[in-house]
Parts: sequence; structure tokens; C-alpha cells
Amino acid sequence: MQLHDLVDAVTGDEPPTARTVDDIILAGRRAERRRRAGFASAGAAGLVVVAVAGAFLLPVLGAEQGTPAPAPAGTVASGNGAAEWSDAAPFTFTFKGYDAGTLHVQDPIVVSTAYQIASVYSDGHTSNDKPLTKEEADAQGDTIEQKKKAGGKPSLWAYLTVYRPGAFDPAGIKDGRNVTAAGRKAVQATLPVGLDPQNELDPRNKLFAWEYADNAWAAVTSVSTDQAAPSFEDLGGLVEGLKPSRPTPAPVPFTVGYVPRGYKPLQIGTHALPGLSGIATARAGDYGGATYTKPAAPLSGLTAPYDQGEGTIKDGFHIFVTPSTSSNQSPEPGTTKCHNASNRPVGDGGGPEVGGFCNVWSADGKVVVQVSTGGLGNGLSQSELEKIAKGITVADVNDESTWTPAAKALQP
Repeated sequence: MQLHDLVDAVTGDEPPTARTVDDIILAGRRAERRRRAGFASAGAAGLVVVAVAGAFLLPVLGAEQGTPAPAPAGTVASGNGAAEWSDAAPFTFTFKGYDAGTLHVQDPIVVSTAYQIASVYSDGHTSNDKPLTKEEADAQGDTIEQKKKAGGKPSLWAYLTVYRPGAFDPAGIKDGRNVTAAGRKAVQATLPVGLDPQNELDPRNKLFAWEYADNAWAAVTSVSTDQAAPSFEDLGGLVEGLKPSRPTPAPVPFTVGYVPRGYKPLQIGTHALPGLSGIATARAGDYGGATYTKPAAPLSGLTAPYDQGEGTIKDGFHIFVTPSTSSNQSPEPGTTKCHNASNRPVGDGGGPEVGGFCNVWSADGKVVVQVSTGGLGNGLSQSELEKIAKGITVADVNDESTWTPAAKALQP
């Protein structure tokens, strides 16, 4: 699914049906995508996504009470006397959720080699990050229509990305306006329709970024159906609440046994799909996943998450571990099945099948592992995809104590 279609899905107000992993990865007609990928209006709070760029630092205690100790190597000062952030390793969570007025930042669930991402909810908006089953959608259909006719709450999708030191480039924000927030340097900008740079600007879509530590930036991306809210002032209210927490390695519910030569881990999702797909389906009940790319992605000069730009990743693959209910393929317990990519290159007929995805079902059919090149160049052969899929070992998806830190799990 292209990014603008993902935006359509999470901000749409059509009656939702269950979202599937395949619907997110495999492109189709927009109407079908919106029908299949529509998300339920879930809870009183609406979803906001915030991106935070910067260093990760821990509080440092002085040798004596009231006497501050010098910052140790590997830390970055916040620049305003606040707690410092440790320069934690990639695939580590270093902050917790917090509230800022009507906005509510959640704990991060996506982390990459350059940033972390957390969902943010709003009291005044609905959230579309939790899909409904067909039965739930049918049962709530009349209620949804009544809310629409009565002028229900607007929809909101936003995310907080926390970038590592030097990863975010505020000068790269197109038409960015330099401002200050809580005494910190900041940049704000209006974003285009569907977050696609080829489209015209949409005043309902906003970016607010701030430097929360030396050379360390945070950026909140807000996609709303209401031009007035959240405002830039509302988004700026998130600045003071961002604080460091004890670094925690991000766990995933699987380990890999084989990765093709040259492919490097890019990002993972914990209790979520990797990247922005994980944020768009944050409460779908997925277990985890990872994205690999070849060559390794840049670690500086970023102005958005890697998958916010169309075609940013030219060659890569995804791993998803989800409930079988997240797939539109009928469960086939204990089996492995691969499928062609609908848009695979057409050659002379003599080469191997390229691209697509492979599903590996658990013995009871309740869990499915999917390895896919959809949207990532379709560069791997099906035999390679199958080899990757069969080399994955899944932990107890219901017991996080059996999961493995991503930095270790993603290396064969």
C-alpha cells in the first residue's frame, strides 16, 4: 500500500472491516484498499502520531546531593538543565508515554536504527488504529452512520518519532518556519495531501519539530480531518513532557536463521508491525515484525521516518508475526505457502519468480509468519523468501518473557 492510501485508510470515516497484513502490503484498487484497510473508531481518544528526533540520555546523579556530576561519555545534554539522555544502542526504547493537555503520547512501539515512534491520541478526535472484525463492523454499522449524521468527532492520525543524535535535519523541512517552544529551537510546516510531496499542501496536515537535546530533535506529524485541531500551538505543547526513561531493548517474538547477503535490519515493531504500518494499526493485536533493507539506510539527513517517503526503500523485505485473523489467506496449519507479486517484473519467461510473499502457519493455525517484498522493490526470488521464512523461529507470542531483544534476534 502506498503511503497516501494508508493515510486515506486511517483518516477515513467509512464503515470499517478487518484489516489484514496482506491488504497493507499488496496494492490494489483504492476503493478496495479503503474497504479492507478501514479501521474502527476505537475509544474516546483519537490517534496522533509524533516523531521525536534526538539523542537518548539518562539522568545523572551528582557525587554529593546538590552537586551535579559531569555528563559521562555517550550522553548528550538537553541544553536547558533538564535530565540528560543516554546515547543508547539502536533498537532500544528510551522514553515513555506522557500527557500534554488533550494530547496523549503512548509508549513507543516502533524503533529503527535512527529513531523511535509512538502513537499519540487526542480527546477531541477519533482513532482509526484498531480494526473491527466483519461481525463487529456489521453490529456497529448503524451506530457509525448515526454518529456521522450527527457530526461526530473528526479523525486524527499522528506519530512521534524520536531520532538518534544527528539523524534529523531541520533544515531539510520544506517551507519550514523557525520558531521557539519552551525555550527550544523548533520548526513548523504544513504538509501535503496524503503526505505525498507531489501533492499540494493541506492545512490540516502539520509537522512540528523541536530540538530536545543538543543536535537531537523531535517531530510530531499530525494528519487531521479538522483544520483547526490540533493546532501548531497544541503540538508545541508536547515539548516539555518528553523525558528520558531507562533504556529498554525492544523485544520481538521471533529470531531469524537466515538473511540474504547484504540485507541489514532497518526497523522493528513490538506488539505491532514495523514502521508506519505498525503505527496505523497500533491496536490491531499484532505480535511484531521487522524490515530489512539493502544497502543499509542512511543514519543522518532525515526529515521523516524511512517509509513516509514513497520508494525510499529500493530493495528490502518485511517479516510479520501476527494472529491468523490478520491475514486474508485461510489458515493452513503447519504449512508454508508462497505467492507471486502482482507487480513482479516481466522477463523473458526463463528467470525465477521474483517478489511476492510467503506464509508459514503455526501447527495450530493461530499464528502466521509472513515474509514479503511488497512495496520494497520485489528484488528477492521466491526461493529466497521461502528460505527466510522457514528459518524464523517464533517464541510464545503470549509471553513476552520468551521474546528476544531485536538487536540479537535480527542476526542469524
